[in-house]
Amino acid sequence: MTADLGPDDPAPAGDGPALGDLLDLEVGNVANGGFCVARHEGRVVFVRHALPGERVRARVTDVTKNFLRADAEEVLTASPDRVEAPCPFAGPGRCGGCDWQHASLPAQRRLKAAVVEEQLQRLAGITRTVLVEEVPYPVSDEFTPAPGLGWRTRVQFAVVNGDVGLRRHRSHDIEPIDECLIAHPGVELMGIERKRWPGASGVEGIVSSTTGDRLVVLRGRDRRKIRVPRLDVPVRLVRGKPEPGANLPYVREEVSGRMFQVSGSGFWQVHPGAAQLLADAVVAALEPKPGDIALDLYCGVGLFTGVLADRIGRDGLVVGVESDGQAVRDAKFNLRDLPNVAIERGPVEEVVADLEFGRADGSDRSQNKRGGRGHQGGARVRRADLVVLDPPRTGAGRQVVDQITRLAGRKIAYVSCDPATLARDLAYFSERGWVLDTLRAFDAFPMTQHVECLATLVKG
Repeated sequence: MTADLGPDDPAPAGDGPALGDLLDLEVGNVANGGFCVARHEGRVVFVRHALPGERVRARVTDVTKNFLRADAEEVLTASPDRVEAPCPFAGPGRCGGCDWQHASLPAQRRLKAAVVEEQLQRLAGITRTVLVEEVPYPVSDEFTPAPGLGWRTRVQFAVVNGDVGLRRHRSHDIEPIDECLIAHPGVELMGIERKRWPGASGVEGIVSSTTGDRLVVLRGRDRRKIRVPRLDVPVRLVRGKPEPGANLPYVREEVSGRMFQVSGSGFWQVHPGAAQLLADAVVAALEPKPGDIALDLYCGVGLFTGVLADRIGRDGLVVGVESDGQAVRDAKFNLRDLPNVAIERGPVEEVVADLEFGRADGSDRSQNKRGGRGHQGGARVRRADLVVLDPPRTGAGRQVVDQITRLAGRKIAYVSCDPATLARDLAYFSERGWVLDTLRAFDAFPMTQHVECLATLVKG
């Protein structure tokens, strides 16, 4: 959002508005990060809790050499898209978990689409009209949350002196709460926010939307001294950093008829409908054929590996690559019945550099004993027909993009939760002769600024 404006250096004393000043602002377009853009005396102001086209009175919360940040505390002229925030803890100076509770759901999706379009144009030179699709909430006889609420199946609560809350925006301070409206009802059933947690620094509540499994992960300097209260429903408990092993608590998630075990606080899509929707979207984008060879980079517990393996059949091969040891163990367990799957552990850039590519017969999949920079060897293939990657928010980066373009044959599917790093990496792909074919965007995080994208690339 601010990369083109310079560093966040403190402004010289007496140079324009100061912290706490109130400014009357005409709000312009949306910016990446849950802000809208305004100007005060020629200076850029990033305003939270406002909407494009509004006039607001905003309090300055941050002053840098090149721009200001501010919270809209009073709306002088409201946008027709403005609604009353459903959560009592949302608003200026309060919980930082939601960015757009004051906007209608259709308006939120338009704002996210505008951000994706702007990032693509500015960072990749791509002009594309984007439609952010609603993620359907699975039908349930037990839970029927209001639209845009009750979707977050994994919630990390902060704890200070035993009291539970959520972080305020750009702050280590917490907002004490007794209920989170975007948390899945299964998380709320535990009653985490309504208990005291002496000795803990954080509590994560996790629920499976498909099996109902519940897990609580505790964090603290000395996990033995954390006093765990009696929760309102039975849960599995992890104290401190999860330790690998057969007894590590997990939740089970079902997608496309396959059960996936996710241990501890391992990664899984937080919206109940997102995993199935993305799995279907990746298959539709890549159009796998029997006998294909595919790479699943940053594969986690094996979601995309599993659905691709089912499509390419026994004559094909899917190689999943993941750096997290527990996720690798989960992936191998989850896909243990698939002979056409190999899971490799290590940083993607190291594993891909060490792989030797060829067809999926017995000899080509023999162990590569060369080793490498942390990679202990694994499946051999000489070229990949298809590649799917789902990197962390920091994106893949130039090195990984270069490696992918040397290996990929037919299509690449890039799943991203950050429009800026996605656009940056699409520019790298373009330099290597791969162009954006289709782009889908999904509202997998209602009420927040975040959006999930799926970009499909083909050779230009």
